[in-house]
Amino acid sequence: MKGLVFTWLLTVVGVSSSIVSPFYGFIAYVALAILKPDSLWEHSISGGRFSLIVAMSMLLSWGFRGCGNWNLGRARGITLCFIGFWIWAILGALTADVPGPAWFFVEEVARILLPFLVGITSIRSVSDLRKLVWVIVLCEGYVCFEMNMWYFRGYNYLWHVGFAGMDNNSVAIGFVAVLGLCIFLFFSAENLLQRVVVVVCAAFIAHAIQFSFSRGAMLAAVLTSGICFFIMQKTTRHYVLFGGGLLLALMVAGPQVRERFLQTFEKKDGKYEASAQSRLDLWKDCYTLFKRDPIMGCGPNHWPLHAESFGWTPYKEAHSLWVQTATEMGIPGISLLAGFYVLCIWRCFWMLRSLTPEDDPLLADFARMTIASLCGFGVAAQFVSLETLEIPYYVNLVGAGTLMLHSRQRRERGRMMEPNSYAIAEPATTGFSNAGFSTAMNVDAADVFSNAEPRPSFDRSGFFNVETESWATGSTHAADWRDQIQPGDQMNQALDDSTSPSLTVALNEFETSDGQSDFSHPDSRVGILN
Repeated sequence: MKGLVFTWLLTVVGVSSSIVSPFYGFIAYVALAILKPDSLWEHSISGGRFSLIVAMSMLLSWGFRGCGNWNLGRARGITLCFIGFWIWAILGALTADVPGPAWFFVEEVARILLPFLVGITSIRSVSDLRKLVWVIVLCEGYVCFEMNMWYFRGYNYLWHVGFAGMDNNSVAIGFVAVLGLCIFLFFSAENLLQRVVVVVCAAFIAHAIQFSFSRGAMLAAVLTSGICFFIMQKTTRHYVLFGGGLLLALMVAGPQVRERFLQTFEKKDGKYEASAQSRLDLWKDCYTLFKRDPIMGCGPNHWPLHAESFGWTPYKEAHSLWVQTATEMGIPGISLLAGFYVLCIWRCFWMLRSLTPEDDPLLADFARMTIASLCGFGVAAQFVSLETLEIPYYVNLVGAGTLMLHSRQRRERGRMMEPNSYAIAEPATTGFSNAGFSTAMNVDAADVFSNAEPRPSFDRSGFFNVETESWATGSTHAADWRDQIQPGDQMNQALDDSTSPSLTVALNEFETSDGQSDFSHPDSRVGILN
């Protein structure tokens, strides 16, 4: 009964909050997509189509608001990869031997793509991103709580049955994808209560990964921990907390878990354990089929249709997201899907290296959790075929949203800091002697910039640089007008002119080796902000 009440309440909140913003409807949709109420509380909920109800209200609100803000900044390429992957799936379905499974795949991807687009175009602040991360962690934590309750009652439901029509390996991939979020959400928590909640969720998730007995998921969890250690802040507090969590995870791993994990690397008569060896054989057969048409592939959702011709049981999956995608959708398909994740990881990593004290510190935490979670997912996905698992896409959305907000914040900060005038001031000089005086003149900004807006940028040291496409134009104007300026003019004479927006150009006169004045040498000026 509690599940039914909660599901209806979540649906009502999602529909009503969509009126305020499509982002809140998106949050409710993500919660329903992770919890899967009809599977989690199947004894009290059947049918209902709650996700569809929330999705319709979310999309209507999004459409009425002009489909959100498409100024995506550094997240544009990531979004285009996802859209391109879906379009390529449509092309594959049009040429598929059996259209039914192919179009079903297109529909399943669209169910993830549309909410993704709503989310990426509706996120407005770091607070919105934080809400998304909390919803993912809490919902996945609750699913793992239910799995733990079954386990402690004496029945390993996750191992024997799975969840929501997925086997233990597929479900464990989703758990791994959230593990990195938990680690860095703990470090960025605002108070003790939040930290306690995150620790509880992380404990349930980590334990569920262990008793899922999914060796790929366990290997990915180990890698996620290593990535977290590599990219986290290097302070004593972080080292102690990370080490304590890792030690606790090792302590709760029983002998059965350790034995199952070590079977991954065992060999007998030159072959791996039967399950691991069967995966290698499957991938070889997939490669054979891939070579027949490396561009278009055999068609979306079509490898299971070919499995029987290679001696496998009918409709057997390839047990690898990357291998099966390449086989079914060719080089363009796997490139777009892998690019969707790799581009996000790469740009988040470089964003971390370029952050300055002016940037919101939460952006660094969001970037770190995205990198760790997606790296873990990438490893786990090598051992399971599940293209339409929602959680990795939403974790990727956290990273894409972080990049987008970072781009917007820097652009907005540049506009706010942009003054009515710019100064061209004296730099350090090499090979020239300063004549010892500066001159200034008032130049109409419209004449200098010629409709080209300045593009403020920040280097890694945090210093402000002004880059415009019209610096050369400004230099030419300044050189032409220098003879009209008296050496004794003062800067305030130019600044006193309030009749129009102005560009104040301060020129430093330098003498060349032949005694001539040179104002046009690139070392004779540098852009600074008044």
